Amino acid sequence: MTKKCILIIGLVWPEPGSSAAGTRMIQLIDLFISAGYEVVFASAAAKSEFSYNLKEMGVLERGITLNDAGFNLFLKEINPGMVLFDRFIMEEQYGWRVQEECPDAMRILDTEDLHCLRNARQQAIKTDQLPAADLFTDMAKREIASILRCDLSLIISEVEMKILEEQFRLDPSLIYYLPFLEEALAEEDISSWKTFEEREGFVFIGNFLHEPNWHTLQVLKTKVWPLLRKKIPAATLHIYGAYATQKVMQLHNEKEKFHIHGRAENARESISNHKVLLAPIQFGAGLKGSLLMPCR
Repeated sequence: MTKKCILIIGLVWPEPGSSAAGTRMIQLIDLFISAGYEVVFASAAAKSEFSYNLKEMGVLERGITLNDAGFNLFLKEINPGMVLFDRFIMEEQYGWRVQEECPDAMRILDTEDLHCLRNARQQAIKTDQLPAADLFTDMAKREIASILRCDLSLIISEVEMKILEEQFRLDPSLIYYLPFLEEALAEEDISSWKTFEEREGFVFIGNFLHEPNWHTLQVLKTKVWPLLRKKIPAATLHIYGAYATQKVMQLHNEKEKFHIHGRAENARESISNHKVLLAPIQFGAGLKGSLLMPCR
């Protein structure tokens, strides 16, 4: 390739309609395309019917295989000047091959969020150790090692920047703060919003493959909603989210006005029908797409 090329190695094929992580990846791809890069996106994951059509963006798609020397041949073929790993797991699996075949390529890690931080907070919830959370775990060792192997890591939250610099003592030159790349709200968009009076009830949205969202749903069902129903008997709660399994759907209860709808065809439109977004998220990291979604 004669044009400057970036290879993105994805954990999954991005689904911006299913998760904030998918939206983040499309934003990054847009960023590199606007900077004049030829973008190649490769993943060992299977595509779904909800996978974004990257080809329409001009992105070259490539399926790859784990633990396959053919990936080295693929690297030689495209010879990228830059490689972006989608989460530290991808860097662990493919980083050494990139180093072998493209030693001069700039290696970037998109952390999405600090997995070790989310995991520490989750363990603190399970063991009732809040507000303390043990950051210095085996997962942290793996994730920090991945950051140290890369030339630059993209960090989505200011809190995580502070944790990496102050608690893990990382050189600030290795990390770069890059939150969601949201466009400013236009006046015409704001003027078209439904009024408060036109909206109805409470709402929560989140991809249920993501453990914090499943945990949040359980908190809503067992703790938050019973209290709200006592105070506002006529209120309704509407739950949206991709990959709602049977254990999610079985929490639907018409009598309790606890409605689980599954995947929203249009998340922004679905949320706009309701008055209050409930998101009692007990653990996580990064930035919460559930809270940003209504502003898109």
